[in-house]
Amino acid sequence: MAKTDEPVTIKKYANRRLYNTGTSTYVTLEDLASMVKNGEDFLVYDAKTGDDITRTVLAQIIFEQENKAGQNLLPTTFLRQLIRFYGDSMQMLVPRYLEQSLDTLTREQEKFRSQMTSAFGMTPFAPLEDAVRRNMEMFERTFSMFKPFVPTSKSSPPTAPAGPKTDDAKSSDDIDTLRRQMKEMQDKLESLSKEPEKKD
Repeated sequence: MAKTDEPVTIKKYANRRLYNTGTSTYVTLEDLASMVKNGEDFLVYDAKTGDDITRTVLAQIIFEQENKAGQNLLPTTFLRQLIRFYGDSMQMLVPRYLEQSLDTLTREQEKFRSQMTSAFGMTPFAPLEDAVRRNMEMFERTFSMFKPFVPTSKSSPPTAPAGPKTDDAKSSDDIDTLRRQMKEMQDKLESLSKEPEKKD
């Protein structure tokens, strides 16, 4: 069957079986995972109600992948931090942040793989894994800065520069700036949420 730009429709029945309407065959979560890895888009609908349950099925795929030995992508610390955002005023910002961060990570991986393959004619798994590890560590550190917000003390006198800033000092300044910006954003969101709803 030729590929199209339209997502394949997958129907989920009461017996939990998944039916691929494009190939007219029953499929498993593992089959759907392979489709995702191959860049094939699909939407999953409840066969009885017609509800779009794609998000739920994708979450089930991730759960199955995480349970496989040696395939863990989501550190425990990251999962705990993610859970804390549910119901938080920052919740609306998290999906977009995750999308942008993972998109950047994907582009960097593809660029790195392409450059190394062209140079050496092979895929250097060890350096690639190291790059992914560093990106994930940075990803976790960024999330850890979101909450709690610790405002910098206004009473502390500024320290006179002692010379060129080191990388650590620059990183610290960037972190302080990000904390301040996110604190201002959170205050604004909380202020908006407290405003009385306008009457018709």
